Amino acid sequence: MNNNIFLFINTLNIIIPILISVAFIVLIERKILGYMQLRKGPNIVGPYGIIQTIADGIKLFIKENTKPSSASTTLFFFSPALFLILALILWTIIPCPNPLININLSLILILGISSLSVYSLLGSGWASNSKYSLIGGIRAVAQTISYEISIGTILLSIVLLAGTFNLNSIINAQNNSWFLFSCLPLSYIWYISTLAETNRTPFDLTEGESELVSGYNVEYAGGPFALFFLAEYANIIFMNLLSTLLFLGGNLPINIFPLNLFILALKTSILSSIYLWIRASFPRLRYDQLMFLNWKSYLPFSIGFLLWNIILLSSINITPPNTI
Repeated sequence: MNNNIFLFINTLNIIIPILISVAFIVLIERKILGYMQLRKGPNIVGPYGIIQTIADGIKLFIKENTKPSSASTTLFFFSPALFLILALILWTIIPCPNPLININLSLILILGISSLSVYSLLGSGWASNSKYSLIGGIRAVAQTISYEISIGTILLSIVLLAGTFNLNSIINAQNNSWFLFSCLPLSYIWYISTLAETNRTPFDLTEGESELVSGYNVEYAGGPFALFFLAEYANIIFMNLLSTLLFLGGNLPINIFPLNLFILALKTSILSSIYLWIRASFPRLRYDQLMFLNWKSYLPFSIGFLLWNIILLSSINITPPNTI
């Protein structure tokens, strides 16, 4: 009984900060976009508009849920719930400060769980029985699978340098120097690939309003649409947190619990702010440009960098400590 209560409290300690962070990043996004476009953004609901996001969330959940008459009811409502559940499960693996699920092969588990989100996007597009939503779902599958290959290859280089699949050990391997410096080109490719993986501008081809009305979620309204919205921004924060752990990790000289957690949040916030800056600055790519960037640019380079690391470590007889 005590173990169940402890697990429930730990789960709430993960879910509640995530939801607060999502509301905060949505507000900051609207503020940044407003100032970059020479307008104020939210400034009416609450002091400086800070309650605007909460008001929008309440409005979405109390709206009527609509469904096309020809849609598959079960899959139509299950897909957004699955999308949010997978987004929350990913956070249980992150060691900040202690993971809820602690396994040695944590990177492999993250890749596996994040890949399952494709089923929710494709399922929502297919269940809507609309050609626009179906094309959006198919695009999501092609885009996610393509960039996951580059992401997986980059992770292999990090694993090769750290000698482990465990996130805690990867962080400890950066005590002297961040992987950002030794793998600078890979960190750039990783960051751009995470933009595509989270369907963010300029890679939001699954939600191309000029082509697909609104993509895979065109038939959704109210609560189910809000679940997609929550999951998308939770994934954005998660990917930036993962980028921080992989390339900007390492303990502080004074490893005090509140201080190192604050620095980690600050790094993640800076990377998330660059996401918002990119949205306000770059137009949407064409689909052929999206695929060209991955298959003919990022993937060959990441494979070449992996081979270079293998050859370099083998030639100087350096074997990373095996802590798997």
